[in-house]
Amino acid sequence: MRKIDNIELEGKNGRPILCDLRFDEKKKDQSLIIFCHGFKGFKDWGHFNLIADELVKNEFIVLKFNFSHNGGTMEQPIDFPDLEAFGENDFIKELNDIEVVLNDIETGVISKKIVNWNKKIFLIGHSRGGGVAILKANEDSRIDKVVSWAGVSNLLNSLPNSKNLKRWKESGVYWMKNGRTYQDMPMYYNFVEVLHANVERLSIEDACANLKIPQLVIHGSSDESVSFLEGKKIQNWNKNAVFFEVESAGHTFGGKHPFEELELPNHSKIMLKKTIEFLNAQ
Repeated sequence: MRKIDNIELEGKNGRPILCDLRFDEKKKDQSLIIFCHGFKGFKDWGHFNLIADELVKNEFIVLKFNFSHNGGTMEQPIDFPDLEAFGENDFIKELNDIEVVLNDIETGVISKKIVNWNKKIFLIGHSRGGGVAILKANEDSRIDKVVSWAGVSNLLNSLPNSKNLKRWKESGVYWMKNGRTYQDMPMYYNFVEVLHANVERLSIEDACANLKIPQLVIHGSSDESVSFLEGKKIQNWNKNAVFFEVESAGHTFGGKHPFEELELPNHSKIMLKKTIEFLNAQ
């Protein structure tokens, strides 16, 4: 297996995008998976590297990346040293980031590094990244299949109640405590303005209804962060979508950060098995 880390792309939004690639140079006819992390996430969170390695063993090229405004930096891609960037993030920036990655796969730095690619592109996203992946799959014809793991069904659900929303507008910033790093993380009110200004483009319901490519929805029945019912909504909006329940699985399918085990959790193995079957299906 070949690993290429620290591929830096120039983002559309004033900050770079950090990527890594994994693939087997000896394997022929490999499809490319682009993985999108979720809110307060990053490409090397928890067991994501183990998941990527397993996908490579099953003859996929895997590209993971940090969204440009996830709060990481080139020097410190794990955790959130750049809280200003985190505060400035919004969903249009994330869609733009995926577009930059797709463009580079075709003609940029990444295009010169991957070998034995069969030109198929599969988009996988976890949590909020699952919702963004669905949106991008609907609007970009270069994507051949899309998979959401514990994906959100409505981006408006990311907003607080009306009382706190009013306070957010008045102060210009909404603060949240990161339970793992104990940082007070800002979100500027521009996040709300961008969301409301792009309601149609950011409708996951509309995107699912319009999808012309195969879609897989995987959700844990015991998801503590994104309700299992959100996964069912996504399925209901696309009559052709495949839905798979991972019984008793939580939001991260057994993963945590840091993840020090050498083997994937059982729920992640189940999730991956179904994902690989779906991506390999003709």
